Amino acid sequence: MVADLFPKHTALMRTHEESTALRRFSRSIAEMGLITGVLLRIFRSVVLTHATSGLWFVAMLTIAALFLVGMATAHIANYPLYRWVWRVPAFVALEVFGEMATSLFLIWLGREPYGAVRAHMIDWPSLMIRSFLIRGAIIVAWSLILSAIVVIVRTRLVKVDADDPVSTDKSASQRVGPPANFHPCATEPKSSSSSVIA
Repeated sequence: MVADLFPKHTALMRTHEESTALRRFSRSIAEMGLITGVLLRIFRSVVLTHATSGLWFVAMLTIAALFLVGMATAHIANYPLYRWVWRVPAFVALEVFGEMATSLFLIWLGREPYGAVRAHMIDWPSLMIRSFLIRGAIIVAWSLILSAIVVIVRTRLVKVDADDPVSTDKSASQRVGPPANFHPCATEPKSSSSSVIA
């Protein structure tokens, strides 16, 4: 049901999902951001080192971008829209921090690509600025698109009171209690067959 997938408040989401380890992991911004950065930097190093053709390189970049927005979506989807204002920039900062920490390690190992050559410590600041700008632009743009989709779904496809169980009118068959024309002071009419015995 659409109302279940896009509730007005995240507290209305299904509670059985809260117990899964994956759900608890996705709610942690530090773990999601840092792990995304580490894995993305290692993937970048492998792709740039073993690139064979332009088409293969573009395909790998597409996979990396999908992984980045997928991890960001998995995190911010746990929270209402007003919390995205600080969670999206924080996710970008943590993701870039994880990437740059991994980049330092790869530079120390001599495995960090920088164009057609290997990066050195002097190249690290420019790598950080480039990563921050590119990753930040991708995540911020995607979060704006995603927030627009959520708002459109909630306002156009979901009824206003679909998530409010108090205001939802029950059908007549589901109502419990006396009928609408019942009055507690009313008395039942006397039966016509009853008579007074003298």
